[in-house]
Amino acid sequence: MGILRNYLIALFLIVGLDVNIYAQRVDYLQPTLQGIVDKYHATIGFSVIDLENGKTYSVNGDMHLPMQSVYKFHLALAVLSQVDQRKLLLDQKIFIKKSDLLPDTWSPLRDKYPNGGVKILLSELITFTVGQSDNNGCDILFRLLGGPLKVQSYIHSLGVQNIAIVATEEEMHKNEKVQFTNWTTSNCSIQLLNLFYKRKVLSEKSHAFLWKVLTDSPSGPNKIKGLLPSNTSVAHKTGYSGANKEGLTASSNDIGIVTMPNGKHFAVAAFVSNTKENEKTIDSIIAELSKAAWDQLNN
Repeated sequence: MGILRNYLIALFLIVGLDVNIYAQRVDYLQPTLQGIVDKYHATIGFSVIDLENGKTYSVNGDMHLPMQSVYKFHLALAVLSQVDQRKLLLDQKIFIKKSDLLPDTWSPLRDKYPNGGVKILLSELITFTVGQSDNNGCDILFRLLGGPLKVQSYIHSLGVQNIAIVATEEEMHKNEKVQFTNWTTSNCSIQLLNLFYKRKVLSEKSHAFLWKVLTDSPSGPNKIKGLLPSNTSVAHKTGYSGANKEGLTASSNDIGIVTMPNGKHFAVAAFVSNTKENEKTIDSIIAELSKAAWDQLNN
């Protein structure tokens, strides 16, 4: 009995130690994130949620920050909700006029169809807009829905309130101050990602379509994905303002859902604003924060 008693005590201590180590590891994420943010001369909002248990961490999670092209994810949700209501169809043809294809803006759609005058599937237009962050495609979709405020209203209807979507890509390009009117918070972003992940927003077919577009996107390989294992699946949407003539970057962002080797998931939202750090450094900020989340949650 003495040997058995000692064995059980030792086992209890080992299990208890493992539990304490795990708790310390998870609880250490918050100061780790804060320490990363404090290293840089930038305004940073970052939030992460463990999508299995709902545990969240954030630094400046309620700060209003410009979205740039991140809002194309929100636009896609609004368009696909219309598809789910049969008001639009993924295989319907959308006519692209030459006048839709504005110059001097990022547009793989314009590069493929430089003269316009073509009809393309709505699914292709969404893929250009979200997967390749096409600015002309974005504004075509806004016009299809009736403008940015229609998208804002839809997102608000989901219970996601801390967000403003009021200006098109064309309007942002005409005046760099306009980008600040399209804002959200990192906490609001993970709230929306959580709804999307749990399939509370779209039908299964629309969810699967958008998930593939987000996962296949080549944008921002050095942001959320930058320090994660190379084969990591990340369904994400980036946004980037570029630097102005003073060398100030107003907005560089990435939001997404990360799949871990154990099949579990977490969502992250990173917004970096008002900084003179170069693009490589800004990307590394987002990568460091995302890697910290990975290290703590990949258990």
